[in-house]
Amino acid sequence: MAVRTVGVEEELFLVDPETRASAPRSPEVLKRFAENEPDADPEDLGKELFKHQLETRTPPRRSLEELREDLARGRRFAAQAAEAAGLRTLASGTVPTPSPEGRLTTDDRYHDMAGRFGEIARPQGTCGMHVHTYVYSPEEGVAVIDQVVPWLPVVLATTANSPFYQGHDTSYASWRSQVWAQWPSAGPTEPFGDLETYRTVSRRMREAGAARDDGMLYFDARLAADHPTVEVRISDVCTDLDNAVLVSALVRGLVTRAAARAAQDDEERTAAGRSADYVWRAELLRAAQWRAARYALSDRLLDPETGDLAKATDVLRRLVEVVREPLEEAGDLELVEDGVSRVSAGAGAARQRAAFERTGSVEGVVDDLVERSNAVWRG
Repeated sequence: MAVRTVGVEEELFLVDPETRASAPRSPEVLKRFAENEPDADPEDLGKELFKHQLETRTPPRRSLEELREDLARGRRFAAQAAEAAGLRTLASGTVPTPSPEGRLTTDDRYHDMAGRFGEIARPQGTCGMHVHTYVYSPEEGVAVIDQVVPWLPVVLATTANSPFYQGHDTSYASWRSQVWAQWPSAGPTEPFGDLETYRTVSRRMREAGAARDDGMLYFDARLAADHPTVEVRISDVCTDLDNAVLVSALVRGLVTRAAARAAQDDEERTAAGRSADYVWRAELLRAAQWRAARYALSDRLLDPETGDLAKATDVLRRLVEVVREPLEEAGDLELVEDGVSRVSAGAGAARQRAAFERTGSVEGVVDDLVERSNAVWRG
């Protein structure tokens, strides 16, 4: 089983260090980046839908150590350019503090999106993390998507990192996912079965106006528009970079396992028990995702193999067992086991709420997020 490459896109917020509110100044920050890092690849740091956001991008890597270095470099580029403009960067699914309505980045595509989708495109904006794993063909990619979708709520629960929004606790671990779900093409998908059906559904989504183009097919897992990858888009961006690496390893393990199972013939699949896999309806996929967004790893999740409620940390550990073989072959098992222990003890939303309890304010949460988002390259 070959080790597949994996790459990550991270969305980051720009905030004013005085008010701790979002700051719509990405054009200035990107100009600083180009001036300060003339030898950097322009693809390392780019614009997003709103001017208070940036996006970092890594090249595809087989080594998670190299992936982590790339992620840290992207955060350093973003933070140093922001600081040169008197701003700060933070990695969180939402900005915790009360902030003004987002200002669109100057881009014909973005303005057309706002015109087509109205109020859906006007909120404060959210930040996610997208994990790309290499697939050998679009046909393989669709077979992978059909198998990994039931496991994606577990991925969301592991990354849930947006409990505060506009100055208050939403009671959700991932409020970003609830805001994002308003886009008509966003969310889980039922099995496509084959590439032709995937393409037919995608075309009909576009014809219906639910997606402007392939880049707006916001399925939780999709064929990437510009890369030979399956792109998993369900995650909140992680404040702690080691959690981003953990999720990248888990997603690559899921993709690798799914591709291997798809390559088996019918007799092998039956012997392996695949015929007994739980069949998920869209309604239950949405319910599974809702529980992940509401509680993260602090309560129970729907077990992807049975559909029954089970302790969330047990479901996460079951995911590790399911992908143990590809993790071992990639040399990622120890990293993942350590990471699962770490996030099971508290991550993302739990750490934001702990910062609120410690400081007594959402401004204190922002300060904590800024510090932890950039600790990886400041040393």
